[in-house]
Amino acid sequence: MIFLPCAVLTFRGNDAATVYGAISPEAGREIPRTKVTADLDGDEMVLRLQASDLSALRAAINSYLRWIKIAEDMNKAVGE
Repeated sequence: MIFLPCAVLTFRGNDAATVYGAISPEAGREIPRTKVTADLDGDEMVLRLQASDLSALRAAINSYLRWIKIAEDMNKAVGE
């Protein structure tokens, strides 16, 4: 049995739906060596990342965290 590196990131709060809307199209795209899914349940978004190796997982986590930060920043800027 082969185990692949994975990570589960959970975000809660008022921005969860906005962040989900911003990154869910990215989750559907193919990233080399990585599979990503995003789910939204009320004010909680769950991002699941699975990769063929740790380097790919780290790169995917870094990318998604940057996109999430941008989505949060834009939501705050528009809301002001």
